[in-house]
Amino acid sequence: MWSLTAWRRQRTLAKHPVALETWRRVREHLRFLDGLSDAEDQWLRESSVLFLQAKHLTTLPGVELHQEERLLLAAQAQLPLLHLGELNWYQGFHEIVLYPDDFLSPQRHRDAAGVEHEWEGEHSGEAWQQGPVILAWPGVLASGGWEGYNLVIHELAHKLDMLNGDANGMPPLHSDMRASEWSSVMQHAYDDLNRQLDRNPDAETPIDPYAAENPAEFFAVTSEYFFSAPDLLSGAYPQVYQQLQLFYRQDPLARLKQLQTVHPDYRVHD
Repeated sequence: MWSLTAWRRQRTLAKHPVALETWRRVREHLRFLDGLSDAEDQWLRESSVLFLQAKHLTTLPGVELHQEERLLLAAQAQLPLLHLGELNWYQGFHEIVLYPDDFLSPQRHRDAAGVEHEWEGEHSGEAWQQGPVILAWPGVLASGGWEGYNLVIHELAHKLDMLNGDANGMPPLHSDMRASEWSSVMQHAYDDLNRQLDRNPDAETPIDPYAAENPAEFFAVTSEYFFSAPDLLSGAYPQVYQQLQLFYRQDPLARLKQLQTVHPDYRVHD
């Protein structure tokens, strides 16, 4: 059957070709893509092109992007959607703003006593409800390895979370998932992380302590670890890993183990 959507997709891809050498350099930078199948690699490359046509990248002075840099960002953004189907998961925003460095952002918090506090915090990324995603370019460049850090996935996880409204750590789950199980697993792990930090604020927690800020940050941080340090996340909170595996419909840990089986010297967390 003839499809207007498929025709537009092919037309866009034909108008914006990606040379194999360019894509090879992108893949070399993003080591956490190692082990993808040929079909997954092709989907990721094509979807990265489509993402760049759908979203506007606004660069502030000090950030200069060429095709390779744009693809570097897009490939990280598209990895979480690899097996989620053709739904518009990144709806609700059209712009990504790129800063040359971390930036100051006005913050506001009302404490338990009802007192409102305001300050300026230094951030490397933000995702606004019904607004843009803001990223510090050095953070984008530092992402893509197996070190448990990925600024792009972190902020876009917030966008997935916001599909249900305000970010609260509960993205729209698939029909074969149970909201009660998701909530129970995430809450148990979130409480465990907070207990560790309550006992010792300087504790070396198994995942980034920023995940203990609130349930939305817990989902964003664990999404980072799911793709960039699946062994650490699975070791610390195996049930959280399993829930994210169901949600993202991927198994990065199996991919990482296969890489290490085939290449015994394959290193992570260097």
